[in-house]
Amino acid sequence: MDLDRIFTRLNPIFIAIGRTPLLHWLQSPFLILVTVTGRRTGRRYTIPVAYQVDGRRLVTLVSKARRKNWWRNYLDPAPAQLVVKGRLIDVEGVVLAPGGDDFRSYAERTFRRMPCLGPQFGVRYDRKTGLTDDQLAHLSREAAIVCFTR
Repeated sequence: MDLDRIFTRLNPIFIAIGRTPLLHWLQSPFLILVTVTGRRTGRRYTIPVAYQVDGRRLVTLVSKARRKNWWRNYLDPAPAQLVVKGRLIDVEGVVLAPGGDDFRSYAERTFRRMPCLGPQFGVRYDRKTGLTDDQLAHLSREAAIVCFTR
């Protein structure tokens, strides 16, 4: 079983912890809760995602993006609600252009900080060489990056 499926099964637990005032600190350094409103259905749902902070931006790298739908709601800029460190904030989310400079920069930062994520994204990341053009092309096909701006 891959990590994606394991985390999907654990999502209800992560959501409960993230919403609990006394427990959110357990996951706040690495997970936020994103409440998405479906473009077509209008249905609201909440998912936990890993993130990094860049000034006023909270950035998340989506693995196996073809199998997931939530990030597609941000192909055009759209509102979202996040629970960050126990606080609810309104933001605007947008998907970065695959293969663009921002896409490469955020992917590089993510893997530099946590090279162990490479296999989850189908790349063998080396801090000395950074992302190769082939790896970037692979990530452009298989991953998505969503930026949420406060």
